[in-house]
Amino acid sequence: MVEQLKPRYSVSWTSKIAEIPKAEWDALALPLKTPFLEWDWLNNMETSGSATAKAGWLPNHLTVWRDRTLIAAAPLYLKGHSYGEFVFDHQWAELSERLGVRYYPKLLGMSPFTPADGYRFLVAPGEDEDEITELMVGAIDHFCIRNRISGCNFLYADPAWQPVMERHGFTRWLHHSYVWSNQGFQTFDDYLGMFNANQRRNIKRERKAVTQAGLRIQPIAGEEISKALLSQVYDFYSDTCDKFGWWGSKYLTRKFFEQLYPNYLHRVVVFAVYSVENDQHPIGMSFCLTKGDQLYGRYWGALQEFDNLHFDTCYYSPIQWAIEHNIQTFDPGAGGRHKKRRGFPATPNHSLHRFYDDRLSQILRTYISEVNEMEQQEIDLINQDLPFKQA
Repeated sequence: MVEQLKPRYSVSWTSKIAEIPKAEWDALALPLKTPFLEWDWLNNMETSGSATAKAGWLPNHLTVWRDRTLIAAAPLYLKGHSYGEFVFDHQWAELSERLGVRYYPKLLGMSPFTPADGYRFLVAPGEDEDEITELMVGAIDHFCIRNRISGCNFLYADPAWQPVMERHGFTRWLHHSYVWSNQGFQTFDDYLGMFNANQRRNIKRERKAVTQAGLRIQPIAGEEISKALLSQVYDFYSDTCDKFGWWGSKYLTRKFFEQLYPNYLHRVVVFAVYSVENDQHPIGMSFCLTKGDQLYGRYWGALQEFDNLHFDTCYYSPIQWAIEHNIQTFDPGAGGRHKKRRGFPATPNHSLHRFYDDRLSQILRTYISEVNEMEQQEIDLINQDLPFKQA
């Protein structure tokens, strides 16, 4: 009888995704629903100066190889702060300080600055996912303990991956975002039909106000997008961030947007606002990404204030485009209870956590069920107040 030997794996860490061949990384990432773990997006974060050690995002990616073949990977970052995550763990940082535990740096798994579901380990089809996951978790534990890292956190976890990581000892923390789903809509009027009469009138008035202001919104997708237009996206993004000062979250550089050209254009949709008096230069814009049957809203801005322009550019026009292109879900981005009035219910998402200090770990495990229960109550309360027609 010939003994069946287990495959021989090697594990390595890298501080640049550029050191990993794009084709091999994307062989793992392209089958996923999310566009935010693809090589071009993550590499652009690094080479544009957006996600770098200087910015507090030190790339520290984990890879697993069989001989010279990449069979698994995890985009990871050593974080020196909690900005750009949109999961607010400052209370854990404060508790750590009171306990005399150094909270930063921490090891973080997410697509930088991108609060959208879908993070997971990238594992090649046909591999034993449980075995590979156990190997990767062991490597992470060893790295964190050896380097005195306080904890490892995975944010906006892929819902299908979440129970896998819970089996490997990570603790689930419940949050929510606002996500639109296509309920078989064929037209924008079908979407309007789910609202009560008062909210239908409000949405029609809001869109009419934009038209009466002499504005039109033009979707521009894929190869129709020029490099100059992407540079303009940065201008609008930067201006919006500056208006909010310290809370503006201006994490991305102009180079980041320009480098989306040309290799990532197939994922980009912008909704450009033009004045009927000047059809050449947009006066506002929202920036979205799409993959498969999903649409993601990310950034927006306008040169001047117009009533309801934000709602139309960031919600209504993208929803109309989504319906026309058979999009099933639209995540318009972080924050904003005003989204619920436009058909975006509060939708659960989860982060996954492991602390390497026994005291922090015990506190997390003791109280997280109560925290999650309170969050679920918040989600239920929000969704009880949606302006939909009564069944």
